[in-house]
Amino acid sequence: MAISKFKATCLAVLERVRRTGQPILITRFGKPVAEVVPPRPRQRPDSWLGSLRDTGRITGDIVAPAAEEQDWDVLRP
Repeated sequence: MAISKFKATCLAVLERVRRTGQPILITRFGKPVAEVVPPRPRQRPDSWLGSLRDTGRITGDIVAPAAEEQDWDVLRP
């Protein structure tokens, strides 16, 4: 398809590519300059629940305070 025709009918051409799934080659002076192709189907996970499983790591005591009591100014007499 010539670039001038594509420019004049851009939205209709994009809709046709979406509907049919067939790519369109855009030319300028008979030489290819672009190709309009339909998007790849999105691959969605079955569920997002558990998607971060096995990505974290515990490296210390998760129950103990992060600092000692004597480091807290508010607890000093």
